[in-house]
Amino acid sequence: MTMVDVIILSNAMASSVAITLDVMAMANSICRADGRPNAFEIRLRGSGSRAFADFVAAPAISDEPATLIIIPAQGFSKAECIASRLAEPDTAEAGDWIKAAAGGGARITSSCTGTLLLASTGLLDDRRATTAWWLAPTFRQLFPKVQLDTRELVTTDGPFTTAGAAMAQMDLMVGVIARHAGARVADGCARTMILDERRSQAPYMGISLLSAGDDSVSKAASWARSRLDVGISVDDVASAVGMSPRTFARRVHRTTGLSPVYFLQQLRVERAVELIETTRLPLEEIAVRVGYAEPSTLRALIRRGFGFGPRELRARALRAA
Repeated sequence: MTMVDVIILSNAMASSVAITLDVMAMANSICRADGRPNAFEIRLRGSGSRAFADFVAAPAISDEPATLIIIPAQGFSKAECIASRLAEPDTAEAGDWIKAAAGGGARITSSCTGTLLLASTGLLDDRRATTAWWLAPTFRQLFPKVQLDTRELVTTDGPFTTAGAAMAQMDLMVGVIARHAGARVADGCARTMILDERRSQAPYMGISLLSAGDDSVSKAASWARSRLDVGISVDDVASAVGMSPRTFARRVHRTTGLSPVYFLQQLRVERAVELIETTRLPLEEIAVRVGYAEPSTLRALIRRGFGFGPRELRARALRAA
């Protein structure tokens, strides 16, 4: 069982905190239904934690060190000055908890303004991270040593995983569940809790979410995603992260529940769907950009996964815009 500390300061975003707690509760419920023990034991810490006490059915009372720290969006944007808010006593105290946990080997996750709190500890210096795009100018000014890339939905660098805007907390938590409770439980949480129109729900659940469960698999996904148009193979991806094909296959399956071939296929389809929904490019051009010589292959994969074709996918995206 994973001991989790959820950091909640005063004015933390209620939606982000609620998502954090609800997804872990769902994961525990799925585990129990499978005849397994709970995956998570949860403690709430911070100046705003009392407001969420009723969200945890059986809060942990153990003083055992946490092996996972979750920092939801903290609502620092409500403050008159973010830098001043980060220097206040409750924030500094939370930073000390985070540094102590990291020093003890805990994994640390954060989203949106929660990543400002994590960055204030210095633990993200010279590491990759993401946050909400609108926070980027302030973030870069306050923490220039962090390698910030707001194009990424979820980014993992060593023991630190960060997510974008506040509602990306759902995406972050799916990755957390995948790492600590397994891909099947994570998929169950996503299918149960994420709204039908969210592309990350399914049938193509985001590889970036599932691969957050393993640093090497996450790096493999990032490497492959930037080279889909050059005909890369599974062996190429394995080599890029310093693994034999057999070791890579084992790690991919353990983390995502997929074979390496399907892992790469998912990356291609995810990118194709993004281009269908956000551009006017013809399917023939999109197919080439994601590594398929024949658009019919891509069309069949999309129809198999979504139950309808690229044309309807684009029409739905336009209606939702």
